[in-house]
Amino acid sequence: MTTRILTGITTTGTPHLGNYAGAIRPAIIASRAADADSFYFLADYHALIKCDEPARIQRSRLEIAATWLALGLDVNKATFYRQSDIPEIPELCWLLTCVAGKGLLNRAHAYKASVDKNVEQGEDPDAGITMGLFSYPVLMAADILMFNAHKVPVGRDQIQHVEMARDIGQRFNHLFGQGKELFTLPEAVIEEEVATLPGLDGRKMSKSYDNTIPLFGTAKQLKEAIARIVTDSRAPGEPKDADGSHLFTLYQAFASQAQQVEFRAELEGGLAWGEAKNRLFQLLDNELGEARERYNALISKPADLEDILLAGAAKARKIATPFLGELREAVGLRSFREQVQVAGGEKKKAAKSARFVSFRDEDGSFRFRLLDAAGEQLLLSKSFADGKAAGQASKRLQSGEALDVRAEGQAFSVWLDGESVGDSPAFADAAALDIAIARLREALAPQE
Repeated sequence: MTTRILTGITTTGTPHLGNYAGAIRPAIIASRAADADSFYFLADYHALIKCDEPARIQRSRLEIAATWLALGLDVNKATFYRQSDIPEIPELCWLLTCVAGKGLLNRAHAYKASVDKNVEQGEDPDAGITMGLFSYPVLMAADILMFNAHKVPVGRDQIQHVEMARDIGQRFNHLFGQGKELFTLPEAVIEEEVATLPGLDGRKMSKSYDNTIPLFGTAKQLKEAIARIVTDSRAPGEPKDADGSHLFTLYQAFASQAQQVEFRAELEGGLAWGEAKNRLFQLLDNELGEARERYNALISKPADLEDILLAGAAKARKIATPFLGELREAVGLRSFREQVQVAGGEKKKAAKSARFVSFRDEDGSFRFRLLDAAGEQLLLSKSFADGKAAGQASKRLQSGEALDVRAEGQAFSVWLDGESVGDSPAFADAAALDIAIARLREALAPQE
């Protein structure tokens, strides 16, 4: 079974060594698994909540995209895109906002922390709090639920947001699913073994502490940063405590088992701190040297990065666009073609079990799906150049005229005027195919 994994990266800063070891490297490795369907995105809408510096956000988007690609993310294997390139996400965010309880959002940690801080300072509880911050969990839910992610790797401080996405998705399913699970309910994945690297001063590596080691600075900048790592006062020749040294912790995160054993023995044998720092520099420079060159090449050609991200967005929208069409239909934002006039001018849903879901593809063309009463897809139309042509085709299928259904292997197609207008999914065997064709004919049979 394929597991869909989704991770967002907020675009408010430049990745450092701690980001690489703690998040980027394990995510890229996970994306290579045969059973993984990975979605990695630049969370640039989320960045607007935290940052009001356009130049910083733009630069961060560029640097983060280049970082993931330089470190080996395979965009043919994973789906890599910018959140802001998927217009279906903010629309889904609104659909979810309309079912998300205010009480649920009142309990969000980030909002509560801001309120508590205001109260402590004697301010109005909501001073400086934007609707972006307050409704942040709903946008995160839209990110996750749009692609029906099974697992969402997060830090412990983000577990609540995944749980809220489950609550909101479950509420939507209950209100509009009619017995069908429209949304997969996600699970938070906490990577217990993921490295949390110490910074230059021994605290967690973080921009907030100004103790980071650059990921793709020059070799000189890397060496200078490592030289600032705080060590104890033990002189050359004196045994060093490897387990108590955050320099050794940094070394462990990138060294082989044999290298770790050798380095530990040298430290305990009296290796000078200056030489130990030089060993760490050599290790990191070897680890990052080729990736640094790829990063600089990508940064120098932003148009190429743009093309890669737009291709990723097109790939993502092949899922998002038809799925949003299904969700719009579920909440009642339906085409008027699905209704018929009856005696007395009153309108009601067509008595047919079939329902047509129209949508616009990422290339601008128009298509429709034919779903049976249980919501299972019977037919996916070809692409039409305009909505009128797509509407005419779906109208003819509903008109009661004789159907031209042609079986082809384990699937079938429907033809109008000697031209195929739609195809079914592939079925398991001939018996399942025959049943599906019978369901199609029953669904489109003229009403009494």
